[in-house]
Amino acid sequence: MTVLIVGATSAIAHQTARLFAAEGAALALAARNPDKLAAAAADLRARGAEAVHELAYDALDDDAHQRVVTEATALLGGIDAALVAHGVLPPAETVHTDADAALQSFTVNATSVIAVMTHLANTMEQQGHGTLAVISSVAGDRGRPSNYVYGAAKAAVTAFASGLRARLHGTGVEVVTIKPGPVDTPMIVGVHEPGLLAADPEGVGARIHRAMRRGEGVVYTPGYWRPVMAAVRSIPDRLFKRLDW
Repeated sequence: MTVLIVGATSAIAHQTARLFAAEGAALALAARNPDKLAAAAADLRARGAEAVHELAYDALDDDAHQRVVTEATALLGGIDAALVAHGVLPPAETVHTDADAALQSFTVNATSVIAVMTHLANTMEQQGHGTLAVISSVAGDRGRPSNYVYGAAKAAVTAFASGLRARLHGTGVEVVTIKPGPVDTPMIVGVHEPGLLAADPEGVGARIHRAMRRGEGVVYTPGYWRPVMAAVRSIPDRLFKRLDW
């Protein structure tokens, strides 16, 4: 099996990659930080990956979206599965008041994700098979005052993946939307406390791996977030806007 992981140095992505490595998959890892990328690659080689290729990727580089897919396809001889997992979570006080910071955050979390997914979808459709998974978030289900810029980007990713999944139905390509709640990772800890409902990256990575293997459509992880977010979406706006969360 050949797998491309974009944003491969994130804690969740790396835990997912470890499971593919243990199965003997050939991996292409794309990330911005070369030192972290090299460390992740070394770990996956030790865990049984057939091959591990390291690719430089900067989400803010418009040319990188096509290039990373083209390079991975050439190195792997085709892409059986891909996980798009890159993103940022800047402090809310910055992106809520600084338009440039808000747009940059949206570019990394939504626009660049959509670009990579489009190139991957084209490649997989041409080869007649593939599983394309993307990490969205429960934050995209409804904008909250504490993280609505991040939530808006994830809502865009969720809607895009939904449409792409419908468009590719019957082509042999599956599109999987992953919606984690807060996960105890360096990205979240660096901004705010994960909270009592925070999951561990090992569990979330295992759920993503299983969803990709099965070609599931929309996955909340942990699963209790599905009813929780259904309840959140049902709160009338006149009450919702009074909540401080």
